[in-house]
Amino acid sequence: MLFRIMAALPFIGILIGIPFVNQVEPLILGMPFVLAWIVIWIVLSAVIMGIIYRLDPANRQAVNEAAEARS
Repeated sequence: MLFRIMAALPFIGILIGIPFVNQVEPLILGMPFVLAWIVIWIVLSAVIMGIIYRLDPANRQAVNEAAEARS
């Protein structure tokens, strides 16, 4: 259940969060705030998916089987 909630965070941040941050000011690294918001969520999406991949028990089993096959 936690993995599904974590996987939904980028969707919520990008699609549902946009109407709340739809402002030109302030500028962040020279980008309007809404563009910076989207860029931040794209980076966070990759980080969140990496965390989910590492914590998912199905992936741990695959790694263990691959390690045993190499031995």
